[in-house]
Amino acid sequence: MNLAKIQAIVSRRFDRLNMHGIGFTDFMILYFLNQSAGQSMRRIDLAEKAGITASGITRILLPLEKIGLVSRELNERDARVSYVLLTEAGKQLFNEASETANALAAEIIPAEKLINNVALAELLIQLGGNIN
Repeated sequence: MNLAKIQAIVSRRFDRLNMHGIGFTDFMILYFLNQSAGQSMRRIDLAEKAGITASGITRILLPLEKIGLVSRELNERDARVSYVLLTEAGKQLFNEASETANALAAEIIPAEKLINNVALAELLIQLGGNIN
């Protein structure tokens, strides 16, 4: 129950990303695309990386496509496969929102605490928190 409570508190803190017009899940999607080769990913791979379902990723991407942060590209060889690409507008918004996200993360767990909590970091990675 404590983990659920912590997750709720962290989620509420990251609600401040709304000042950029996106939520935390949107930010995660932009993060994964920004980190990927060519700043694009197959939709199914993006869903897996974000820990959501294929239909969930579709619902999340529709508004991001509509406002021009991501675009869709079909695979020429297989029409069943589509890619999500980070647009220039998406890159710019991600860079701006990253500053806010980093400040929020530092408020939640200051850097000096992270250095002393290697065991906590390892536990979070074991629980699936390694997003690299």
